[in-house]
Amino acid sequence: MTDRVIAAEPLSAAPADPAASPHVDAGDAGYRKDLKSRHINMIAIGGAIGTGLFLGAGGRMASAGPSLFIAYAVCGVFAFFVVRALGELVLYRPSSGAFVSYAREFMGEKGAYTAGWLYFLNWSTTAVADITAAATYAHFWSMFSDVPQWILALIALAVVLAANLISVRYFGEMEFWFAIVKVAALVAFMLVGIFLIVTSHDVGGSTPGLANITDHGGIFPNGVMPMLLLVQGVVFAYASVELCGVAAGETENPEKIMPKAINSIMWRVGLFYVGSVVLLALILPYTAYSGDQSPFVTVFDKLGVPGAAGVMNLVVLTAALSSLNSGLYSTGRILRSMSLAGSAPKFTGVMNKGGVPYGGILLTAGFGVAGVLLNFVMPEDAFELVLNFASIGIIGTWAMIMVCSLLFVRRAGQGKLVRPAYRLPWAPYTQIVTLVFLASVVVLMWMDGGIGRTTVNCLPLIAAALVGGWFLVRGRVRRTAAKLD
Repeated sequence: MTDRVIAAEPLSAAPADPAASPHVDAGDAGYRKDLKSRHINMIAIGGAIGTGLFLGAGGRMASAGPSLFIAYAVCGVFAFFVVRALGELVLYRPSSGAFVSYAREFMGEKGAYTAGWLYFLNWSTTAVADITAAATYAHFWSMFSDVPQWILALIALAVVLAANLISVRYFGEMEFWFAIVKVAALVAFMLVGIFLIVTSHDVGGSTPGLANITDHGGIFPNGVMPMLLLVQGVVFAYASVELCGVAAGETENPEKIMPKAINSIMWRVGLFYVGSVVLLALILPYTAYSGDQSPFVTVFDKLGVPGAAGVMNLVVLTAALSSLNSGLYSTGRILRSMSLAGSAPKFTGVMNKGGVPYGGILLTAGFGVAGVLLNFVMPEDAFELVLNFASIGIIGTWAMIMVCSLLFVRRAGQGKLVRPAYRLPWAPYTQIVTLVFLASVVVLMWMDGGIGRTTVNCLPLIAAALVGGWFLVRGRVRRTAAKLD
């Protein structure tokens, strides 16, 4: 089923309630409003703290040096713009279909189809990255060191899939505690880091302090370009910020919960991402970090605190499983919205008795199985390869959100609807600047060469797949729409 005008008055007449919408999405039917305020707030935190920080920061620090904090800060600002734009749309009309439902309303079925499958590209490849990260973390412990990476990846996928299929309340509880663990660990790390710097405590033969930056080439030890070329990977670190917008469709009173959750993302980015990277740079020279180990594990390992590195490694393993759990959750909801409009396979629209759209979840998990095979074939390069394709999906998803926001603001200017009080500031300039930024990220990916350039060169193939897929489903989409007219 697609969005339909159900109001008796013409579309040009603005709804009396600013948050009201003349559109409905059949994909929203059947869900249980079981997510509470604490769930949404912690889902927003969990979406802003993931494997991109816990695992990816090590290799990026080794490449770009302390300047990595600038990349995190800049990308964090644009991530906030994206989620703020989505938040305005959510308050206009909460929907579990999220930006796919909004794309359908403002861009038609082709827009919804494109937004949905780009989002699926994002999370299906992110699922591969998450299970790869989980397997990499598990190798930290000697008991798993001889276990093939692909087996560990398969176990991680099976555990999270089983948990995700139970109910949305169980998902919310899992994400709540996953986020608690991540936040507590980062707070503990930051307190320890500040203590080490203030006391100049030795860390693996290095004295924490500003000298670890100034004596090793400064903020840009390898120049500005390495920092710029890492932006696409940093974008991946913020890949889950839009999750709270999807979850809004399964919570009561989103107009009260969402603004607080979204507004808090900005200071979380500043504190946890930028603050953590600055501390990492001050505690050890950037050359001490590598892509083979979480930078937080590196610090505690060199600090020599018994068991501390193992505890931190358990935390980053939790972050990977949390991200995987979130990806299965969100794609299940997005695919259901698409399925009931005819643009996704019919089985992705089915629900179980717990109100869980298990068809879409299983489809995403199927791609996770492909990730297990990738870990078998190329365990060394699996994470970096899927990271780049996930970045393309993220960039496409964020771009679609901003385009929907632009069209939404334009319709409001035409008097066809009323914007809610909670708005994206400086619209429409914010959307335009963000779209320019996202385009520049694609250019930087190409300039980076290697896997990044290969990924960008695959864009025509991705576009061709989308076009070909549309010709396959457009008949079903039209028949579905015709049944409602």
